[in-house]
Amino acid sequence: MKILAIETSCDETAAAVVAGGRRVLSSVIYSQLEEHRIYGGVVPEIASRRHTEQVVNVTERALVGAGLPLAAVDAVAVTHAPGLIGALLVGVNFAKGLAFAAKKPLIAVHHIRGHVAANFIAHPSLEPPFLCLVVSGGHSHILEVTGYTGYRVIGKTRDDAAGECFDKVARVLGMPYPGGVEIDKAARLGNSDRYKLPRPRVENRPYDFSFSGLKTAAINLVHNAGQKGEAIDQNDLAASFQHAVCDSLCSRFFAAADELGHKKLVCAGGVCANTGLRRMLTEGAAGRGRELYMPPLELCGDNAAMIGAQAFYEYREHGGATLSLNGAATLDIAGQATE
Repeated sequence: MKILAIETSCDETAAAVVAGGRRVLSSVIYSQLEEHRIYGGVVPEIASRRHTEQVVNVTERALVGAGLPLAAVDAVAVTHAPGLIGALLVGVNFAKGLAFAAKKPLIAVHHIRGHVAANFIAHPSLEPPFLCLVVSGGHSHILEVTGYTGYRVIGKTRDDAAGECFDKVARVLGMPYPGGVEIDKAARLGNSDRYKLPRPRVENRPYDFSFSGLKTAAINLVHNAGQKGEAIDQNDLAASFQHAVCDSLCSRFFAAADELGHKKLVCAGGVCANTGLRRMLTEGAAGRGRELYMPPLELCGDNAAMIGAQAFYEYREHGGATLSLNGAATLDIAGQATE
């Protein structure tokens, strides 16, 4: 089954053609990064406008790259939640129109399910069940993946997502957007033991994350030093902060794996590209005798190939969506609306 997939949940306009949920025939991404960089973050209105301008272009390029006319694909898939609502609606409405005009089934895909499915592309032998750590700019979850469309939330952030904290701390340090990449670069040159930062915990929720206090501690450290006329070693603080975030993520992830007895561990999401996190996960899994699966860097960020991969399993198990499909800014991975 060949699926044409569309992804417009944030600031990448993407299209891909994926066969059988595992084989990428083409993948095209138009990044708005440089335009949003001058504002220090994604501007939703600009993102929506650029999606409107680029969605036809990336779709045509994806079809050409796959060597297929639209008539030769078997279905059209689209990210419908969660994300920036204006951005999502561009993709959803385009996909609905395309599916209707071409008389193809329409498949709705949850963005986080897509991130998990990036590993099915990278690791063709990977099958559920497994435990998955999903870490991105807007999400931090520990998921028990019981099947291709079956998920149980074991832990999640109670405030900020890890990727969001990277960006905010980077901004205070004067680093350009996206800050996570800059923190990672600086951390490679720094001493992670230089600055002592907290590891906040959520009472009675051992696998939940809380990054707000950690972020605030790092920001206050910078501000207090500035008020006293003291210098902050940017590389050392980046290394200390990155280590604290990765330690918070990995300690809970491995503890959950131990309690639930999972031998297969998976990481997904944009922050999975962080070198410190990848190293800590690799070393921790090896030390515990666990199998670890992570996507290559090009599949960590938002892309349509992962949406096409998950769409195959969504259609196989639940069929297609109707043309009444709408976008949703907030929707948990089980399909329930969230605040």
